[in-house]
Amino acid sequence: MDSQLDQLKRMTKVVADTGDIEAIRRYQPVDATTNPSLILKAAGLDSYQTLFKEAIAYGRSCAQDKAYGVPFACDWLTVGIGREIQQVVPGLVSTEVDARLSFDTEATIHKARQLIDLYKQQGGDPDRVLIKIASTWEGIKAAEVLEKEGIRCNLTLLFNFAQAQACAEAGVYLISPFVGRILDWYKKAEGREYSASEDPGVVSVSRIYNYYKQYGYQTVVMGASFRSTGEITELAGCDCLTIGPDLLDQLAGSSESLEQRLFGDSPVCSDEKTILNEAAFRWAMNDDAMATEKLAEGIRNFARDQEKLELLVADLF
Repeated sequence: MDSQLDQLKRMTKVVADTGDIEAIRRYQPVDATTNPSLILKAAGLDSYQTLFKEAIAYGRSCAQDKAYGVPFACDWLTVGIGREIQQVVPGLVSTEVDARLSFDTEATIHKARQLIDLYKQQGGDPDRVLIKIASTWEGIKAAEVLEKEGIRCNLTLLFNFAQAQACAEAGVYLISPFVGRILDWYKKAEGREYSASEDPGVVSVSRIYNYYKQYGYQTVVMGASFRSTGEITELAGCDCLTIGPDLLDQLAGSSESLEQRLFGDSPVCSDEKTILNEAAFRWAMNDDAMATEKLAEGIRNFARDQEKLELLVADLF
């Protein structure tokens, strides 16, 4: 019997949720995704120390003043790690915009263009890049502009149905609805455990997937932020799943039979098609304590890791 990972790859595109080149080589995913937390972790690996020196040199060439040069160096490092990953995976690599820009549409658009230009400067393939943006209203509007320019986007920190609806209407290439963080919130709020099939995160992603397929949206659904292999196997058949090395290990080590759960050609959807304006979107977010809290928390945490990366670079500048 093939491993569960091999079985899953026949139903779903598997994406590595790591910046560790060796882990990516080991699991041979089609795509890979990074975020500020993963970049910070990857920056400590020996394999990236030469890239670190290149980043410092680039930052100094842009601005001798440390305060101005460090952000340039961090962008170079982030893109450099993405470029290295492109050498290992045949598909797409997601590179995230600074989370501190999550509520500024114009600044997000500008940063996305800068990152794409850096991929070109470093000899990477900008056509195999997804720009990751937080699923705020401002982020979704930025992605709408970028998509029309041919810059494909991955809308991350997505926790509820309204965010998914707005992304689909904006023509976003891909969304990353989080599973494990939704479960974390409900376990704490409700004081109970959930089986994999009733997991609130699994239920949320399944609903979004079926809605997209029912109404013909082309936006790719990539489940993310998993806490267990049970969450992953309950979403077998989803367009994509981005999985960290520990859970990839567990899937590779299991030979249990894996059953497909989601089917694009026969969606199970009870939601009517609706289009959200800004007021409706903001009310839907306000009315969903879990989504509001987890989105804010995710942005704060990614911003803190970006600041930690900047301090690390500043020490070497």
